[in-house]
This record gives sequence, structure tokens and C-alpha cells, in this order.
Amino acid sequence: MTVHALMALTALGGVAPKPFRLLDIFRKRGGIASWLERRDWKQDATAVSNEIQNYGTMLQYARDFQGESWCEDALTEMFAWLDQKQNPETGYWGYDSSSPWQVSLGVQTGYHLWCLYLYDGRPLQYIEQIIDSCLSTQNALGGFGVPVNSSACEDIDSLFPLVCLSFLSDYRRDDIERALTDAFFWIIANFNPDGGAVFRRGEDFRYGHDLMWTRANQSSMFATWFRTLSLAYASRVLSTGSLAKLGWGFPNCPGYQFWR
Repeated sequence: MTVHALMALTALGGVAPKPFRLLDIFRKRGGIASWLERRDWKQDATAVSNEIQNYGTMLQYARDFQGESWCEDALTEMFAWLDQKQNPETGYWGYDSSSPWQVSLGVQTGYHLWCLYLYDGRPLQYIEQIIDSCLSTQNALGGFGVPVNSSACEDIDSLFPLVCLSFLSDYRRDDIERALTDAFFWIIANFNPDGGAVFRRGEDFRYGHDLMWTRANQSSMFATWFRTLSLAYASRVLSTGSLAKLGWGFPNCPGYQFWR
């Protein structure tokens, strides 16, 4: 939730007043590489990548908004470690391409880490492989998941890198535009008459705690935010449609909803 709070603070014109002491373990050279090595990549690389994104985003925020220049060294060390571990055949980490589920989980893992690269403008390795991997996750209804009722997370995890990488490479640009057009209709189908969106159509959703639970097809704040964000990003490529006319704004801070 810290990352969400930082994005909200930035959107409201504020800055977190206190330093993140939990980042101090990365001050020493080798600290973040050692920490990355100790993560349980084999058990759940998706969760590991989410953890890395949280810490990485706080490092970027502390560097850019709190004047903690030492964070740049930690981030450089982090990116160097990730570069060495990235799969050159798929562009992601922790999973292979032996099944649709493996690819889907690999892309979900990749999304958390690609966000860090893209915010810093750091060159990404294997761009064409990443594009291939993301496009391969699209299903018959236009979403990006193995189940046809793909979730808000699964959808943006493929959609966001496709949008960003289409500005860095001409590779399969027409395929990307077609994929985003299909995704637009699927994302809209996940909105309800009350204006909110569902996380996964037709299923209950529990977000970490029983008090953060919604019934099947009930709108929730988290799903509405993430699906609206997907539409905002799609508008960067689908620039001639109705999406582009809405005047989207993106807070210029690390996290989930920057545009650079």
C-alpha cells in the first residue's frame, strides 16, 4: 500500500516527509544483490517480483523526491543483477514458456520489474521477446490471461508493456494495435452500470483481507482504478479513438501509473 500512497501524495502535490528506514539495508554495496539472491524465486517468482517492485519504487521515490542520492547506486546494482537473470528467450524472469500458464505467470512477474526499468528509462533487454510473450497471453475475448475472464491484473500486466514498448520498437506494431483494440472492448465489458469495474468477471474477489472482499460481479475501487488505468495506457496507442479525447493525466512519480 505504500506505493499507492506515494502515487496519491504526488497527485495531490505532496511529498512523504520521512525517510524509508527499511531501505537502509541496501546502503552498503552488495546489499541489494544479496537480498535479491535470497528471494524464493522457485516457489513464487510473481510474489518475489511484486516485493522487488515495492522496494525498487521506494528507492526511486527516495532518490527523486527525498534527495537520497545513494539510492541510485542501489538501483544500478539491482538492475545489473536483474539483467543477468533475465531469460533471453522470453524476456521475463522465473518461469519458462512450456505452457500458457508459465507464460502468463512470467509476464505477470515481468510487469512488476519492467515498470522499474521503464520509469528510469533504463534500456530493456530482449524487447522483441517481451512483445512476443505479452501478445501470446491474449485470449479469445481480448483479455490477457489463460482464463477467458482475465483479471484486472492479468490485463494490465500485458497491456502496459505492449504500449510502452511500441514506442521503443517497431516490432509487431500492427499486432500490438490490434491486440489493444480487442483489449479495449474486453476491459469495457468489465465495467458495471454503477460506473465501477470488477476484478474478474463472474467471481468473488478477496484483496488480502476479509474486509476487502467483493461478491461476484460487484464493483470495487481497486479493480476500477486498475481497469481505468488500462484504458488510459491503451489511449497512448489508440490515439484516434474515443479514449484519446478524454485528456488523461499521469502523475510523474514511480509506481504503476507514470507515463514517460
